[in-house]
Parts: sequence; C-alpha cells; structure tokens
Amino acid sequence: MNFKATDIAAFLNGEIVGDGDVQVSNVSKIEEGKPGTLAFLANQKYENYIYSTKASAVLVNKSFTPKEEISATLIKVDDAYEAFASLLDLYVQSKADSRQGIEQPSYISDKATIGEDIYVGAFAYVGKNAQIGNNVKIYPQVHIGENVKVGDDCIIYAGAKIYDDCVIGNRCIIHSGAVIGSDGFGFAPQKDGSYKKIHQIGNAVLEDDVEIGANTTIDCGTMGSTIIRKGVKLDNLVQVAHNVEIGENSVFAAHTGIAGSAKIGSNCMFGGQVGVAGHITVGNNVLVGAQAGVNSNVKDGEKLLGSPAIDIRKALRAYGLIKDLPDIRKDVLQLKKEMNSGKNNK
Repeated sequence: MNFKATDIAAFLNGEIVGDGDVQVSNVSKIEEGKPGTLAFLANQKYENYIYSTKASAVLVNKSFTPKEEISATLIKVDDAYEAFASLLDLYVQSKADSRQGIEQPSYISDKATIGEDIYVGAFAYVGKNAQIGNNVKIYPQVHIGENVKVGDDCIIYAGAKIYDDCVIGNRCIIHSGAVIGSDGFGFAPQKDGSYKKIHQIGNAVLEDDVEIGANTTIDCGTMGSTIIRKGVKLDNLVQVAHNVEIGENSVFAAHTGIAGSAKIGSNCMFGGQVGVAGHITVGNNVLVGAQAGVNSNVKDGEKLLGSPAIDIRKALRAYGLIKDLPDIRKDVLQLKKEMNSGKNNK
C-alpha cells in the first residue's frame, strides 16, 4: 500500500517540510533507507545519516533543526519514536492474520468451551474443561491443558505449552516455545544423597496485556499461584520460578532469571542476564542493569548494577577503579621497593 507523506502527517498530527506528495510503501532504518520507504530519527547520534539517507520521508521531532540540506521529506512530530511505533501498529494491523476456524488434524475436548471467531491450527491440543475466549488464535502444535482459561483476543504462537489449571488474561501474546505452568524446581534432599520431588500443585496466572517471549518459562506455584500482573513484557529465554509475583508494566530482557517466591514491583526494568535471588522483595520503579545479581531487598526507585547489585553510581565508580588496578599494583610494588631500598641504606 502506498501512502503520501501528507496522509502520514495527518494521521500523526505532524507537519510536512518538503514534498508532501512523495509516496512511501515500506519502512526502513535511516542508515539503510531506500526510495519509497519511511525512516525515523529519534536518537541524535544517528543524525549524520539523515543527510545521506535515500529514504523518501523521515519522521523527526519538532525540535529538530537540520545543519545541512536534506533531500528527504521531513514529517515533524512531537515524538518521532512514539510516532513510528504508532505507524508500525497500523502496518501490523493491515497484515493481521484473519484466519478463522479449526484446522485438522487437531484435538479439542468435547468438554472444552470455545469462543467465537477463533482459529485453531493443525496438531493443536485443547484439553478437558478448558475455556477459550473470543477472537483467540491458537497456532499449530500448541498444547492447552485441562482447566486452562484463555481470555479474549489472545495469540498463542506455534509450539507454546500451557499446563493444566493456568489462567491467561485478555489480549495476551505467548510466543513460540514458551512454557506456562511447568513444575517449579522443588526437591528435598534425602539421607541417602538422593532427592525427593516436591510436587507442584499450584498454577501460573497471566493478567491482561501480558506478552511472553519465545522459549520463556514460567513455573507454577508449589502451592498457590505464580502471578504475572497486567502489562508485563518478558523477553525471550526468561525464567520465572515458582510463586514469583511480577508487578504491573514491568519489563525484563532476555536471560533474566527470577528465583522462587521473589516479589517484583510495578514499572521495573531489568536488563539482560539479571539474576534475582529467591524470597526477596524488589520495589516499584526499580532499574537493574544487565548481568546484575540482586540478592537482597530493593527499595522503590533504586538503580542497580553489578554482582552483587549496588547503586549504579557506586558500581560505575568501582568499575573505573577495576580497570586501573594493574597500574595501581605496579605503583604499590614500586613504592614498596623504594621503601625497602631506603631501609637498607640506613
């Protein structure tokens, strides 16, 4: 589909600088722009690309003032990044999968309840007493266990597994390979050195608007529930252990691991490979840098880095000292040598 720059500006409440009749049919990175595409500039460290990009139009912030001539048409908006995200929403909606119906072979228990306008792909399995809402898309090879509840407008991509008794809210997205409600890691050591399995009889609950990345695992509670609150976004390869609770609108990058019974607040942001110890509480609005190890309670609003995680300002100062340690050691050895030489001369 082709859109004029003026049409895009109208949709975004933006202003045109240049040829408003130029047409675009796709999007591109500003450094890889091609004729007929729309790019955006939100981070000023990429500004140099705007003067050479071949993109036909570029979204920029209204505050942007060019230093050189620009061949592309500019569409000035309040927030270029947010505007670009809105356009991607529109693009995805235009390409949305409109499939409906039940493909064969697949299995849906005659005791399951299925909503309207759903799609069930081939080789999918829906167990006894499962409740599936309206406008749900269940892609091939998905497993939905007994007594599972899935809300309206959910998308469950190919190969995802949802164990018995779990609850999925409305508008959730579960990507391929994700496992919801698998057993928590519970074993009791025995006198003979073996381990006795502690059966996990709880479930996992995802509230509305949660997105779970590919190959992410969320364990069920040993008793009770593991709870992922409204609006949480988990990247690929995240591990959430038994009886963890994650507060609303928190986001976690790939390889984050949260140990059992930890409580994470709302609006937190965790970088990649963050580890969180079990049975601790992390407050609201906490930022944790990549590869940090959080092993104690954290107050609201803290910014942490390092392992064990400490205040980010202290961590950065410590890292600054670490890189100087070889020189400091050299100086100390030289000073020791001079002191010993002075003693021997007396």
